[in-house]
Amino acid sequence: MASPGCCLSRLPSALLTSLLPVMSGLTLLLAMLLLAGAIPSSRAAAVNSCGSVAEHRCDFVCHCGDCSDENQCGYLGISAVLGSPFTCDFEDDDCGWRDVSTSTYRWVRGRASLDSWGTGPHSDHTMGTDQGWFMVTVSPPAKATATAWLQSPVMQEATATCEIWASYHLSGSGLNQTACPTLRLAVAFGDTVVELWRSPEHRAEGWHQLVAYPGRIKGQFQLTFALTQPPACGAVLALDDIVFRNCGLLAAGQQSCGAEESSCSRGSCLALGRFCDGTDDCGDGSDEDAEQCQFFTFCSFEEDLCSWEVEAGQPTWERNTSVGLGTTSGVPTRDHSTNSATGYFLHTVAGGAVSVARLSSPTFQATNSCSLVLYCHLHGSATSSLRISYVINSTEHLVRERTGDTGSCWVRERVDFNLKESFKVLITGEAGSGGSVAVDDLILSPGCVLQQDSAPVALPGRARASNCVAEEFSCDDGGCVSAELVCDFAKACADGSDENHCGTTTFEEGAGGWHDTSVGQLRWAVQRATEPTATALVGAGAFLALQRGEGQMVAPAKARTPLLGPSGLACAMEMSYRLHSGAQGFLAVAVTEHSTDMTHLAWHTRGHGSTAWEHVHIPLGERARPFQVELLGMAELQDPEAIAIANVTFVQCNPGVEPPEAAELSCNFEADLCGWYPDRGSDFQWVRSTGQGQGSDHTTGSGYFLAVDPSAPWSRGQHAQLITYRQEPAAAPQCLAFWYRLAGPQIGTLSLKLQLQGAEETVLWTQRGSQGSVWHRGLATLPATGQQRYRLAFEALRDGFVGDMALDDVALTPGACGAELSCSFEAGACGLAGSGQWHWQSGGTGTGPMADHTTGTTTGHYMVVNTSKHSLPMGHVATLSSALYQRSAPAQCLAFWYQLSAAAPGTLSILVEENGEQRKLFSISAMEGDTWHRGHVTVRADTDWKVVFEAVGAGSERSYMALDDLRVSDGACPEPASCDFEWDTCGWSSPSDERLHGFTWGWKSGVPLAKYPGPEQDHTLGTEDAGGELQVKLQSAAGQHTAWSVAGQRSQGWQSSTVPLESPSEFQIVFEITSRMWPMDGTVALDDIEYSATGGCDSNLEAPGKVKSSSSFVAEVVVGLLLAVIVLALVAAGGRYWLKRRAQESGMAMESNTPQGFDNITFQDDKVIIAQVPKERDED
Repeated sequence: MASPGCCLSRLPSALLTSLLPVMSGLTLLLAMLLLAGAIPSSRAAAVNSCGSVAEHRCDFVCHCGDCSDENQCGYLGISAVLGSPFTCDFEDDDCGWRDVSTSTYRWVRGRASLDSWGTGPHSDHTMGTDQGWFMVTVSPPAKATATAWLQSPVMQEATATCEIWASYHLSGSGLNQTACPTLRLAVAFGDTVVELWRSPEHRAEGWHQLVAYPGRIKGQFQLTFALTQPPACGAVLALDDIVFRNCGLLAAGQQSCGAEESSCSRGSCLALGRFCDGTDDCGDGSDEDAEQCQFFTFCSFEEDLCSWEVEAGQPTWERNTSVGLGTTSGVPTRDHSTNSATGYFLHTVAGGAVSVARLSSPTFQATNSCSLVLYCHLHGSATSSLRISYVINSTEHLVRERTGDTGSCWVRERVDFNLKESFKVLITGEAGSGGSVAVDDLILSPGCVLQQDSAPVALPGRARASNCVAEEFSCDDGGCVSAELVCDFAKACADGSDENHCGTTTFEEGAGGWHDTSVGQLRWAVQRATEPTATALVGAGAFLALQRGEGQMVAPAKARTPLLGPSGLACAMEMSYRLHSGAQGFLAVAVTEHSTDMTHLAWHTRGHGSTAWEHVHIPLGERARPFQVELLGMAELQDPEAIAIANVTFVQCNPGVEPPEAAELSCNFEADLCGWYPDRGSDFQWVRSTGQGQGSDHTTGSGYFLAVDPSAPWSRGQHAQLITYRQEPAAAPQCLAFWYRLAGPQIGTLSLKLQLQGAEETVLWTQRGSQGSVWHRGLATLPATGQQRYRLAFEALRDGFVGDMALDDVALTPGACGAELSCSFEAGACGLAGSGQWHWQSGGTGTGPMADHTTGTTTGHYMVVNTSKHSLPMGHVATLSSALYQRSAPAQCLAFWYQLSAAAPGTLSILVEENGEQRKLFSISAMEGDTWHRGHVTVRADTDWKVVFEAVGAGSERSYMALDDLRVSDGACPEPASCDFEWDTCGWSSPSDERLHGFTWGWKSGVPLAKYPGPEQDHTLGTEDAGGELQVKLQSAAGQHTAWSVAGQRSQGWQSSTVPLESPSEFQIVFEITSRMWPMDGTVALDDIEYSATGGCDSNLEAPGKVKSSSSFVAEVVVGLLLAVIVLALVAAGGRYWLKRRAQESGMAMESNTPQGFDNITFQDDKVIIAQVPKERDED
């Protein structure tokens, strides 16, 4: 007989990456099992018989020493990236999977695109970056429903314990529409096609996990993934990391069996209780031999109900097939007996006046050897249940109960009866809303003997109906409350009984609401302590422990709470646990949110030899209702009781009760997080850190700060939030000051957001892109909120995979902040007040630049004034004034970016105001082209000062002036293009290009960051290291030409060079490093760029390879660089550049002639007379 087994489980992938980063693509359970070495590999026992591989190909057994007979089978014999057997990660090829679609809607092998985030995965699942590969659907249907089909090669001989693991990613606007879209996994063998798994109706965008169990399949079979979606749905699905586990037959050969085992015909050993149970466990059918099982009573419901009786009423048990039931949610897609959609089973659904459907056996004699094996299917509802009882003298005695959703699968269950009186077996099923309960293959052992010539045992009467109506909970005192108020961490019943069975328990009086949902050979059950020390250590004599289970799978034990929530930000679960286990043991806690179909790992620990009880505090965070907490455990079958939990409590979970620290927003994070809480539902997490390669803290240099690593391999999505409880209304403005660090070339955006109660969130402050590996101060004024409460959130939003963010020393003080030292205008006007026509806008929404300077997109913001004659007539003035800047140094530099329309825009002037008096420092009335230009002025003030941007109209048509990216720093402004990179990049930028695969310039100090090696000392401070061949290019309206280059060479110190430049019009300087091989190996750095627009260059140019002191930098353009590596023709140029050294196997080698530019500001200079400098090598 075929055994379809269990086929639905979606588990978090964070665990594996935290324990074994190279295997970042797998799910929680597979990760634990791989790490524990619990996956039985067929390779060890296989004979090297490559001469006969044709008949054994793709059978999940390595017959060749290198497992080459198992390649291109829908999997590879061994995944080079993940290190797991029988795995397809799509990194090298498609593993034999092929698109068999009949329309343009189809599957292709592809990668994520940083330029098109939001239209597919942000990363693959294996690598966690845009460099990894997956299968993805393309060309979704526009006019008619279509299906994209992906088919595996032909496989053969799957065991009854075979598991198929896969990761899939759904994205698009129509995910939660009723029929949009649906992913199915089906298996075809012989003339039969069986659906193994179907995606749930409610799911959020992101990577999800599925586990499918095809059951025992003899001979050949194929798998098919099919994605069906209606027109205009626009969903995109990606598939990655398909793993086949426990699928190969054990090698033939006689084994020595234990006392409670017997031999299969192939020689392997099987527990006695697994013989004659309706599943081909041996793989050769010998455990289900007809002669051996002739005295067992089988009822498959293929013909009728056998001797079982169904009690009339609604709901009731009904005999049906999957074909007859159709695609109703929650019903089985196949029976257990035949593994077919046309096979029969009994099922019940929710509805009717009575709550349960009852199925009873004939009356049996008293016995000490009667056992019942059945296969049950509970799916679609977390509240469905199945009870197996025996009845004596009209009294029901419960033996086994299952509650919850065990997936779209058949789960083996076995109960033994040792009774001194005649009895009946009673099976009751209660389906929760949207779910169903089904049973199949009821098998009674020979010890179950029918009672003859006596009155049959009568069933007990049904329980009296509650006075409460549907969707209400009946309190113990007789009251009724809404079912939505049960287990919401706040007592609704007068006697508090609605919170009695919600997971908080000592297990002294039962499971306390926890219910076992295991499908394997381990399960969770309440157990009494047998040793006095256990009671003394735990404080209780009972606990929830692992026990041997009756399921057919080699899977961890799972137990779940009832539906919980909502919960508050500080919500946590505390428990005591014991984990006396070897390497194969583990204990984990996960949280499943049903509204999004997402499961997040909350905590885990590996097995160890200690027998002591330990206590753990597990943050759960803010969760919407409904969610469930899931307990997972794995141990050796010989001693499962070594893992147990006790004294479970949920603390600070009531969202209506705020903890004392909730209002503490000022925090240096030295002791804890104060009133800031990581959003546990985010794609990745803010963590309290002391460095670990991310630099030092701001407070003391050796203390704690908050960090987030968007490049961590478990960071599958885009954002991480740090949020507060709702704060009391603010009667007056307040200032939130904080220190932040944005390091790395693809770090993304850090924002501070405000959400008023009942309103949309607004951005108060934002900063985008690398700001170097140094701390910067941020200021944000929190407005008065009237009578409304509010909450704050720091949000990290990544735009790539290389970077680190950090936050420290948050301080909230009364009163508005002063002028912000840095403003990108993405969060508003930063306190600048305009008179006349100055206003804040995004690109393309009115008169002004099509794109801002900060983001270079039409969605970016800037300040603009329309200087057309109908808006600002000739001679009229519009001003934009800042708040006061603090005089923090004798000289301060105000830098800004501006754009003037080509058609007579008028005059833009920069004035500094002290004590009411103004003086003009800058003025411009024309510029070349509609591009952003950088301006700066040195302010030498005696007191605090403000800046005034003054626009004077010229009476022209369609003209404007725009401002973006203001920044104030200490010290006089350097000359245009000159930069020592101590405080910022002085307008130099590294344009992004997807073709460069993250090969880009970054800004950092000599502080060592683990991920970004570079010079140990910068050149400015005399303090040393980089590599390659470099070019300095001049770019203008006339085109681009190379002004200087040097071939790659090894070096141990900073070197210098001088580059003459000449241009009759506006130009840019480009430092360019080019590599013909990827990944590039080594570090390149630039520092101390000096530019002079007057005088000629020193004719005595030093050879590029000679080390030069910083005091000799007197030339027109001086480039400090360190050449540290040679990789073919590696090109680098002036400024500071770093690139992490990589092992060749860390990424896919690829040829690329695409250069990476490092552009400075656009500036004007028509006075430079430059002689041509001979280059060391010809241009390509």
